[in-house]
Amino acid sequence: MPEGLTLDSPRVEDGAAIWRIARDSEVLDLNSSYSYLLWCRDFAATSAVARGADGEPAGFVTGYLRPGRPCTLVVWQVAVDHAHRGRGLAAALLDGLVARTARDLGVRGVETTVTPDNTASNRLFASFAERHGAPVEREVLFAGGLFPDAGHAPEVLHRIGPLAA
Repeated sequence: MPEGLTLDSPRVEDGAAIWRIARDSEVLDLNSSYSYLLWCRDFAATSAVARGADGEPAGFVTGYLRPGRPCTLVVWQVAVDHAHRGRGLAAALLDGLVARTARDLGVRGVETTVTPDNTASNRLFASFAERHGAPVEREVLFAGGLFPDAGHAPEVLHRIGPLAA
């Protein structure tokens, strides 16, 4: 973790801050504030926050175990507060969460979806796979036309793994 930050599991009290970080990212599909509260309650074991010295979230990664593939962590969202960008925090959050879920839950692979135009996320997951010596498979999971909002880009599935034990 970058200096001055610690890795932690999210708590319900973090939901509002996580929602604000997602909103301010200007690239994530923003979910309802209620959903972030639920995420912090129900998926804390498969999600992570980076905390500053004041205890406030500086970034987060949300995930869940894929039903039917419980050894696969699906990464839902990753975002870092503007004040903490450029320090490798997103990569540190992802590495820390995957290490914890591999140890505690038996995770052996990661899946996520990224739109083709999200350069930062595409780089994040490619570099994660490279750091962990894991192969990556990519395919369109949801074509843009499946979304009810016009103009949504396709969501490309990145399947990373198996991860080294």
